[in-house]
Order: sequence, then C-alpha cells, then structure tokens
Amino acid sequence: MKVVVTTPTGNVGSRVVRLLIQAGVRPTLLARDPARLDPATSERADVVEADLGDAATVVRVTRGAGALLWVEPPTVDPGADPVAWYSLLGANAARAVTENGIGRTVFLSSIGAEKRSGAGEIDGLARTEEQLDATGATVLHLRCGYFFTNLLGELGSMREGVLRAPMPLDYAQPWVDPRDIGEIAAARLLSEGWSGRKVQAVHGPEDLTLSQVAEIVSQATGRRVRAETMSEETLRSSLRAAGLGGKQVEGFVGMSAVMREDFAAEDKRSIVTTTPTTLAAWAHAHLRPALLGTAR
Repeated sequence: MKVVVTTPTGNVGSRVVRLLIQAGVRPTLLARDPARLDPATSERADVVEADLGDAATVVRVTRGAGALLWVEPPTVDPGADPVAWYSLLGANAARAVTENGIGRTVFLSSIGAEKRSGAGEIDGLARTEEQLDATGATVLHLRCGYFFTNLLGELGSMREGVLRAPMPLDYAQPWVDPRDIGEIAAARLLSEGWSGRKVQAVHGPEDLTLSQVAEIVSQATGRRVRAETMSEETLRSSLRAAGLGGKQVEGFVGMSAVMREDFAAEDKRSIVTTTPTTLAAWAHAHLRPALLGTAR
C-alpha cells in the first residue's frame, strides 16, 4: 500500500514516517525542503520535493495512494492571509482525494475547528475539514490540543523567569506531545478497519492551566518561572516586530478565542482521546536541556 506523508520533517510528520518505516512501509514523502530529511530516512522512503500549494503536483504524487497524512504547513509569505492559504491547501487535498480515489485520509486539524469561524488561523483548518468532508471519502480529522513544543518558542522569556502566553492563567485546556499525535496518526493510516467521516481529538494526558504549566516547567527544569497572561496588544506588537503582516497577526490573535470558558470541544476527553506523555516528562527531556544550554 502506498502511504503519502506531507510535512515529513515536522513534529508530527517525522514521528509518523519513523513508525511507517518500522512497520515495513516505504512511505512517499512530500517535502518542501528534502535536504532537511536525515539520510537514513531518505534511503527508506520515496522523497518528492513538493509545494502543497501546487495542485497539479499534489495530485500527481498522490496517484495510487491508499492512505494520506495531510498536514498543512504555515505559509512562508508573512503578508499572506493564513485562512485563505489553508483553504487553498484544503482544496488541493480534496482534489487529490477525489481524483485519485485515496482510501483513507488523516488530517491534522485543531481543537477549535468545530467553531467553524471566529478562531483565527484555525478557521482555515475548519475550511479544510469541510473540503475533505465534501469529497465523501473516508477521512479522520485529528483535533489536537496545544503542543508542548510551543514552549520552545518561549525560551527567551523563560530564561528571564516568565512564561507568557495569550491565555487566562486559570483556563484549563488540553496540552499534548506532538509525538503522541504522530503515533495515533500512524495507527490510523495503517488500519483498514474504519471508514466514513470521523473526528478524534488528541487531548494529551490532562488539561492544564497556564499557572500549572509554569509550575510543571519550574519543577522539571530547575529554573523557576511564573505564568503571565500576554495581552492581545502585546501579542500583536511582538508579531509585527517579527515581520508578520496584518492578516497573519490577526490569525494568531484570533486563535485565543478558543481559550475561553464558553468554548466546549465537540469531542470530549475519553480513553480514545487521552495520550500518555506528560508535560513533566517532556519538559525534563526537551525543555530542560534547551533552557540550561545543554541541548544537542
């Protein structure tokens, strides 16, 4: 069976690729920059340099696929509209699924996509869900919680003793290790025992508030950090300073709409949605070396 994986060097895609290879599958990898793949992986896969924004290329390289992992990378154009970008990629995925009769598609979505609007960038993932649903093909939408790896983008402030995020200190939400998401995705790609349109959340082991995250990080790394809510204006200013355009800035800010008490996820926490890796274990293995300057 031909299995196609997009964004194979990402936090989720790289884990899926490793598991597929270990399962005896030679996956087809659609990579924007194939040079980022390690040689051992490239030797055991069919690697295609591909821009997921190019519909003809996506259709061509997914021809004959029995299963597809569709992960949408962010646009590299700082002035682009992220919702429109994800909608374009979703249209390309839907066309490939339809024209090539792909048997199973696993789509990396997000908690909040069920809102369908008012969630910033996540609205673009919602469009892709709708586009894939419209094909009538077998598709699974993995609606994932907040990635542990997002903390790696906050190393500077944590070295100063502060963990800042655009969320209330006491709002509990799912936090998840992307590696665990990859394991669920790989299992679904390899399994032939499901069909139709499915939604499965990936919630991590527990819901955490930002204050709890700061305490866990402090204990796991030995560096005391306190939680601090970042205001929308502060977030806008930092994103503008990083060179992002207005629509991308608002796309990031809009995602904070999901982090509110009135939001109720469509897929409730259960044995199916709960994954094992704790934030404490992940932080000790990955965040502690990064904060202390011992990461390899």
